[in-house]
Amino acid sequence: MSASLVYVTTTNPAEAGRIGEVLITERLAASVNILGEVRSIYRWENEIHDKKETLLIAKTSTLRVGELIDRIRSLHSYHCPCIVTWRLDRGNDAYLNWIGRETTQ
Repeated sequence: MSASLVYVTTTNPAEAGRIGEVLITERLAASVNILGEVRSIYRWENEIHDKKETLLIAKTSTLRVGELIDRIRSLHSYHCPCIVTWRLDRGNDAYLNWIGRETTQ
């Protein structure tokens, strides 16, 4: 079973929760963690921004990453949301298999 983590920054806890609930309901993710406030400093359209965001991390089957990214983009309020993924090389086999079962269509 190949699993991936998906890292997403959102405007606030409500948006993170709304996105997370859709991902779980639609079986695009097995689990979502909402880690709370993070401070993000970045350059956007030639301006430096320093703002509070809410971090969401989803666990999914690597096979569903493309669908999950598309769905997050459709729900997200940002024009260009931060959505990045890491493929998991190793971990608790029972947990990784659970991710696979929960994200099966």
